[in-house]
Amino acid sequence: MFTIGKLASLASVSNDTLRYYEQEGLVEPAGKSPTGYRLYDEDSVRRIRFIKHAQQCGFTLAEIRDLLVLRGREKACCGDVRTRAIEKKLQIENKIRAMKAMSKALDQLIADCARDRQPVKECTIIAALERANV
Repeated sequence: MFTIGKLASLASVSNDTLRYYEQEGLVEPAGKSPTGYRLYDEDSVRRIRFIKHAQQCGFTLAEIRDLLVLRGREKACCGDVRTRAIEKKLQIENKIRAMKAMSKALDQLIADCARDRQPVKECTIIAALERANV
């Protein structure tokens, strides 16, 4: 059994992160010490590592909570998880497309602004942003 500090060290997260995960219902202590400290087990270490890896793959904490529920559901199958992974990948690809469009728009604004010493009231970037129809 581990205290929150030891668990944080083993899982490479902060104590505050663990408290937040606990508050969000993503992890819970396995018990308490005689002095009232929350104690965690090896499953908590695996669970925190699962959460961190899922975050690295782009899943939100709400989505991770759903994955953890699925993981514990007897009738769930790999296809249920795969569907969520496909949905997440599509969301990420849409964000990448949007960010590429933003980058291209910024490239154009930067290219149109040729004078570094021009007063800001004459800045072509500011002017373009002011007249943009969103």
